[in-house]
Amino acid sequence: MFNSFDFPPSPFFRPLFSCVTGSFILKYTNVDALIMYYDNKINSLKQIFGTDEICLGKDALVVRSKVYPIIDDVIILSERGKYTEKVKKILGVASSDGSYPDFSKDVQDTFGKEWVKYSEIIPSHREEFAQYFDIVDIESLRGRRACDLGCGIGRFSYFLKDVCGEIMLVDFSDAVFEARRNLAGRENCLFFMGDISDLPFCANYADFLFCLGVLHHLPTDALDEVRKLKKYSPRVLVYLYYALDNKPFYFKWILAGVTFLRRALSRSRSVFLRTLIPPLAARFVYFPLVLIGSVLDRFKMSGLVPLYDSYRGKGIKRTEQDVYDRFFTPIEQRFERRDIMKLKDSFDSVTVSDKVPYWHFLCQARESAAVAGRA
Repeated sequence: MFNSFDFPPSPFFRPLFSCVTGSFILKYTNVDALIMYYDNKINSLKQIFGTDEICLGKDALVVRSKVYPIIDDVIILSERGKYTEKVKKILGVASSDGSYPDFSKDVQDTFGKEWVKYSEIIPSHREEFAQYFDIVDIESLRGRRACDLGCGIGRFSYFLKDVCGEIMLVDFSDAVFEARRNLAGRENCLFFMGDISDLPFCANYADFLFCLGVLHHLPTDALDEVRKLKKYSPRVLVYLYYALDNKPFYFKWILAGVTFLRRALSRSRSVFLRTLIPPLAARFVYFPLVLIGSVLDRFKMSGLVPLYDSYRGKGIKRTEQDVYDRFFTPIEQRFERRDIMKLKDSFDSVTVSDKVPYWHFLCQARESAAVAGRA
């Protein structure tokens, strides 16, 4: 039982609760309690956090004695020192507390701004979904609980919403609020803001987990982070930047120059540069290279042209977003296929797709009794 609740001194919180303890539920009769977004998701939250000690408030979720604010149906798991500026403003938190050496505020800020700027689900996202999930049996996800780690605007979860029984969307930036808007009206989605390397969830909380284009931006080793995910799901789909190991030697020379430019630009907070560079690079660098590649493709020589494989068929707006991601993100890790295969030391099998985007791969372990019981 809960004896007391330690709420932050903020008018944002109002003590209206649906308390779940053990085998009984006690609800206040206030009609608002019956229409809270998570009111019918208590059992799922109990499974995800691995405890029956759950209390749901209109503006907060209490797990054991820990209080997690809820903003626009997004459960805020982050420590105060990891709050975004938006969250701090809403909750009335004046400053960040604590130091987190394995947490990059710059990356959080960059991705938050990126996904707010490019917040729409567009047609090319469906094609990207098919590319990333080419090694996943989609039917095997029917009725299951999936978790989208580093969800951004929810562009991949959007295409699973009618397949999975439940989808957890997690992001450490303000992008998760865009995901909530893009999946408005869906009752099978749960939204969390939190650091994906420091989540308070229990073991085997998901049947399937995917983390696409995220871990290579963390300050910690991305492959080690993949290994940690085994604890949470028996199937993990991941995309990490490739080290150009399947491309001509001069691609790496070009990458070295691009990396130098990225490191310089990522230190800039100039709104002017962040607005100007993506459309210019998309139109005068990316698009011309794709055009050259399409000409050489007739002679089976398109593989000699940088960017062609990844950007043929993509629209300008989608390309602009990738330019923003490429040049304004301070941390970037890259891996060869042989590096990824070393994950077999932690998983029963590792399947690397031979198709773009390079490299995306599926790690599988034996399904636990807890996961099998949710089937």
